[in-house]
Amino acid sequence: MGSSARLRHFLRENRPLILDGGLATELEAQGVKLQGDPLWSARLLHTNPQAIKDAHYRFLLSGADVVTTATYQASVQGFIDHLNVSPDDARELLMSGVRLAKEAAESFTSGERSPLVAGSVGPYGAFLHDGSEYTGAYAEEMSVEELKVWHLPQVESLAAAGADLMAFETIPSLKEAEAVVELLREFPNSSAWLSFSCKDGKHISDGSPFADAVRVASRSSQLLAVGVNCCPPAVVEPLLDSTRSLLSPSMSWVAYPNSGEEWDTEQGWQTSGQTSGWISELSHTWLKQGAALIGGCCRIGPAHISELRQQLKGSGTSASKLTDVHA
Repeated sequence: MGSSARLRHFLRENRPLILDGGLATELEAQGVKLQGDPLWSARLLHTNPQAIKDAHYRFLLSGADVVTTATYQASVQGFIDHLNVSPDDARELLMSGVRLAKEAAESFTSGERSPLVAGSVGPYGAFLHDGSEYTGAYAEEMSVEELKVWHLPQVESLAAAGADLMAFETIPSLKEAEAVVELLREFPNSSAWLSFSCKDGKHISDGSPFADAVRVASRSSQLLAVGVNCCPPAVVEPLLDSTRSLLSPSMSWVAYPNSGEEWDTEQGWQTSGQTSGWISELSHTWLKQGAALIGGCCRIGPAHISELRQQLKGSGTSASKLTDVHA
């Protein structure tokens, strides 16, 4: 049985799989300063890898079935530019993201539970560090081939390190989606999910219909799921509903929105005090719509993931217990 077939079987037997939440959110909750850093949480692969491993551990303790590597804003060129390291050292840092997550996951591997590690591949806009992962404007000036060339070293490193699957995340444009789908074919032993940043209940961030994005994803037999992340929770249901007839039988939905709070480029997150209301109100709806991977993104921490697991799978770790545990 090939990699995709094995993972689809695992997904079918264990659905829904609970994803983790915002890794940077948890790191900042533990006192790490990340705002304004062009490498974001990926810098800690170089400066404080134990903090990353501890954050993975806390999400696993909360009930996550999948942890995502600290490589969203990591790239070979980014590490070269901002850490002054060699290309080989940059690739090693990317690979270390997988190893840290795997080491944390091994602590939870048993007959009843076997967490997966998803290698995070962020959009080109994450490297630009200018918010363009929420517009996709850069794709207007780049070809599909250029975007493939950009993503290649990241995917190559994560695959070589043994990620269970790839997570192409916060993809804002149809062109970049085409690039990663084509690139994935060069790694026939790898599976993935593909999730988009979206501007409303019908369109991804570059203005293309979400329906067209799902059609692009459906070209790949290696994609286990397609969906959305880092969007307001309220738009998930209409997005999935608008394209339910387009989802191939071999593919599921993946949904992991942010808290729904507003982001201000100068002042950061504008808190509403209600960062997890969607968990009880909306997650069951997504499950009924066919979502097989459900989690959270920015501003969603381990306690929220524990609540999500309790809602969808009837088991979890209490927020008080999470507070007392130090990995």
